Amino acid sequence: MDTESEPYVRLATLRQLHQVVADLNTARSLADTLQAVADGIVRGLGYELAAVNLVRPDGDLVVAAFAGSAAGEALLLGRAGSRTSWDRRLTMGERWGSLRFIPHTEGWVLIDDDVPQWHTEGPLPRFPDEWHPGDRLYAPMHSSQSVGSELIGVISVDRPVSGRHPGPWGCEALQMYAFQAGIAISNARLRANMQRALVRLERDQQALRASEESFRQAFEYAPSGMAIAEMGGDQHGKLLRANDALCRLLGRSASTMRRFSFSDLVYPEDVGLLLRTSAEGGRAELRLARRDGTYVWVSLRNSVVADTTDGPRFLLTHVEDIEERKSRELQLAHRASHDSLTGLPNSAELRSRLSSRLCARPQERDAHDTADVLERTEDVDDFAFSYGYGPDELAAPLGTLDSHTHTVPPDETDEDGGSKGLAVLFCDLDGFKSINDRFGHHTGDAVLIEVARRLTAVVRDGDTVARLGGDEFVVLADHLAPADAADLAVRLRNAIIPPIRVDGRAVRVGASFGIGWAGCGMTAEEVLHSADQRMYIEKRSRSASTRNNHRRAG
Repeated sequence: MDTESEPYVRLATLRQLHQVVADLNTARSLADTLQAVADGIVRGLGYELAAVNLVRPDGDLVVAAFAGSAAGEALLLGRAGSRTSWDRRLTMGERWGSLRFIPHTEGWVLIDDDVPQWHTEGPLPRFPDEWHPGDRLYAPMHSSQSVGSELIGVISVDRPVSGRHPGPWGCEALQMYAFQAGIAISNARLRANMQRALVRLERDQQALRASEESFRQAFEYAPSGMAIAEMGGDQHGKLLRANDALCRLLGRSASTMRRFSFSDLVYPEDVGLLLRTSAEGGRAELRLARRDGTYVWVSLRNSVVADTTDGPRFLLTHVEDIEERKSRELQLAHRASHDSLTGLPNSAELRSRLSSRLCARPQERDAHDTADVLERTEDVDDFAFSYGYGPDELAAPLGTLDSHTHTVPPDETDEDGGSKGLAVLFCDLDGFKSINDRFGHHTGDAVLIEVARRLTAVVRDGDTVARLGGDEFVVLADHLAPADAADLAVRLRNAIIPPIRVDGRAVRVGASFGIGWAGCGMTAEEVLHSADQRMYIEKRSRSASTRNNHRRAG
């Protein structure tokens, strides 16, 4: 009679199986779980030796735990067998349910393969179900009972305590234990992976916190201004954070800065440049408003950063104070374009301003004249050649050939004053050379400075008063009729005539004015030469009048 079938033996085995399975679920680590699986075979299922062969990531199986023999553990633990060899063993064995049994009569073919093995020699069996030291019994472990589930390892057992092959109950108990061991190992792996993931997550979070703290300190304590602004949407450019350096630069608190966007603070003429910079990233030099209403020149550099992967994007803005450098640049530019003595625009700046109003095309003709020319011109190309237009320009309506507003001299015979243009008043001081000769250049320089001040005081905002050189000045005044220009010349002359006091001495100079008119098709030199010629005509006329008066008085 099979003693396994006796109820009390089954109950005792079931209790032992329950206990060892409970031990599997209390193991804290994967290594502890694997050893608990091996120990449970020896303690609870009645085998003297047990090994747990675990599938590695490369597919081979390694002896991960051993129980029942210290010598066997020292020999086998950590050794690996190829997956090919293991598949061969599991395929050739007798099927005892999910178990695989290879009797000693067939196992001789496996002696030379690479699967680690431990067995002792012994006598041949005396009866059919007696266990032989060369017998091999394997219990595969899977991640679940579902068909096609992943093989995670194999339990190999040896030397049953009873000395006999396990019966149906013993095989069932080993199968149940292998199934529970597979679940326990899978759970232990999952816990180990979760623990490693948690360790990595904590390490990443620590690194992130350290990075954020480094960024915060670099942001807050940077010697130059730093700001973070929203990017895109209705709040584009709105300031979210501003460091202490930027707050000091603009004289505003951090809480006040969060009420603004950069477009609220930038100088109106620089708004377009700001928008291009914030949209494209990059660098720009512009002016930002301080709390006291003044503006400071800054170099503004934007970088687009993302809060997280696929998260919202922000503008990280670096603001550097360049007021001192910009002031030097402006001073150099001013010196290059202005007279060092009087502070007025110099000859080069005068010619630049005048040239910006002129183009090489002659003044526009009225529609009647143009139509008349077209009627008398047989070929359009002849018309283009005759008046300096290109073929593409003729495709546009007359008067809108480009965005340039043509400068046209006024009709000086127009008594109603409706015809206006750009007046060029050429001024030459009378009697200045004698002042220089009698009182020296110091007095002459003082006279020139005062004349420049008086001329500037008479003209309108937007008009240009320039020093051409020596005692010659030029006034550019737009939108004047001929009568207006003549009146302006009288007022400028009257402003110059009053005595000028220098070092307690009163000196006088007169002024001669020539009025010329700028028009497209002329060069700046031609316009100035025309005004200069008219000034000399007036000067000779006034000189002749003065001589005649002297003769009559004599």
